[in-house]
Amino acid sequence: MPRYFFNTRIGEELIEDPEGEELRNPDRAWEVARAMIRELLRSEGAVGPLLSAVIEVTDEAGEVVLEFPFSEAFFDLPDQSVTRH
Repeated sequence: MPRYFFNTRIGEELIEDPEGEELRNPDRAWEVARAMIRELLRSEGAVGPLLSAVIEVTDEAGEVVLEFPFSEAFFDLPDQSVTRH
C-alpha cells in the first residue's frame, strides 16, 4: 500500500509528518485529512491561524497529492454551530 504524509502548513511554517500512514488510495488520504482537521477544529476551536492552515498530503516521493484547507472542513461540520453562543 502507498504511504501518505499529512503535513500541515500554517502561513509560511510547514509542520512535517515524519511517519505518514499507509492507505489504499488518494481518496482515503482525503478522508483521513478531513477527519484530522475536523478533530483539531473541535478540540482547538476555529481560531484565526487554524482557519488559514492547510494539510498538504504528499506521497513517498514528496509529491503533493492533495491540499485540504482547514476552512473547507470547518464549513462541513454539521454538529457544530458556526458561532460559539
